[in-house]
Amino acid sequence: MGRAGSKAATIVDVAVLAGVSKSAASLALRGTGYVSEVKRRAVLDAAAELGYRPNAAARAMGAQRSGIVGLILDDLRNPWFVPAVEGLSAGLHGEGLRPLLGDWRLEGAPLVERFLELRVEGIVLVGTLDGAEPALIGVAPVPVVQVGSPRAQAPGAAVVTNDDAEGARRVVRHLAALGHRNIAHLGAPGTAVGDARRAGFEEEARRLGLAHRTVAAGLTEDAGYRAGLALLEAPDRPTAVFAVNDMAALGAFSAAEELGLSVPDDVSLAGYDDTPTARLRTVGLTSVDNASGEAGRVAAGLLAKAIAAGPESVTDAVLLEPELKARGSTAPPPAVVR
Repeated sequence: MGRAGSKAATIVDVAVLAGVSKSAASLALRGTGYVSEVKRRAVLDAAAELGYRPNAAARAMGAQRSGIVGLILDDLRNPWFVPAVEGLSAGLHGEGLRPLLGDWRLEGAPLVERFLELRVEGIVLVGTLDGAEPALIGVAPVPVVQVGSPRAQAPGAAVVTNDDAEGARRVVRHLAALGHRNIAHLGAPGTAVGDARRAGFEEEARRLGLAHRTVAAGLTEDAGYRAGLALLEAPDRPTAVFAVNDMAALGAFSAAEELGLSVPDDVSLAGYDDTPTARLRTVGLTSVDNASGEAGRVAAGLLAKAIAAGPESVTDAVLLEPELKARGSTAPPPAVVR
């Protein structure tokens, strides 16, 4: 344990207490070079007594490799990121790399510069970062992989995502098979995933000859609630609603309850991303599993390859197959049931 009331111990403090030079203390703590067993044990005992912790940033600055990868998330509040980051972390640790997490919504462009100052060996962008392109121009010497976005925001970045358009088409086919002929989509215009999912929705609805409409909403629960309220209280309300993601779908769920509508008896509801919330038994939201955990693992492998062979070696676009998870929030429309 560290000495009560003392300031953070330095490697010089450790060396003095152990009776060795600073360089010997450094070698002993890193486990590199030759240090006698007696000195090594003295250094480790001194470090334990003083509560010494190595300064990771300083160590990275003095090493040829930092072993650090910067993970920049679009918004930590989005539950889609949980399995994606789990897959990324597991994959990176398997490659001997350590992730350092940052929230773009909270920190913005300075986060990129801070990671570069720490000499990260690569950067993973998770989701689509609003207005990030100017800040990412300068990361060209560092390999970048983007996860969960149909397009790369950094020059030369590899992209790992699911087929958003195909996932949306599968939702439409599912609803049509249940008997729905009047469906609506709560979209997120101007976002990469929103545009891709809207395109798939509208394409499949036209192909199947369904009455359909797209209503501008957004990627948040509040956006889904507001758009869902306006849609479901209209006299020509659809029998089924497909939201751009699970967050918006949960907002529409709340809107239906507020209007006295039952899901799925009065209106069926589907989302996208198959987040942990969607899988709760009390929610049972039909959703599209976009393989976010697998996307994270694939992205980690691509980044490790780029770190080893150079950023220019990996410019792949990996498209993972989505899978529809039908649950209790979708059912035949009332006219078909009765």
